[in-house]
Amino acid sequence: MYTFRKEERLCSRKYLDLLFKNGSSFLLYPFRVSYLFIDEPAEVQAQVVINVPKKRYKRAVDRNLLKRRIREAYRLNKEENFYTPLPTDRGLLLFSIQFVGKDKYEFVFIQKKLIATFKRFQTLIQPDEANQ
Repeated sequence: MYTFRKEERLCSRKYLDLLFKNGSSFLLYPFRVSYLFIDEPAEVQAQVVINVPKKRYKRAVDRNLLKRRIREAYRLNKEENFYTPLPTDRGLLLFSIQFVGKDKYEFVFIQKKLIATFKRFQTLIQPDEANQ
């Protein structure tokens, strides 16, 4: 339940290109989120990639710190705030979390904002279900 396995990580170059070319996105500071549902069988509901730009954080130590904090917040909150309300009939979800903040925030702030991001994502996909 509170794991972040290899199968949940988005590593495929093909899927990454598809996500960034055809996916929808929104900004909820300090995250920019891109998402796309594809019709592929998978053993997980969603595959996630987490980005922290080298342009803003030159030192790898800072980038890695932020990625670790975001991954941990995702791991702890994905089950109840992300997977449970996710529709199961729409296929595999490709999901990108890009950190666009200017500061190195504490874990508590990142966790709170990531939960708010999940809630915003749920409100964006709910109207789509009503149209289908």
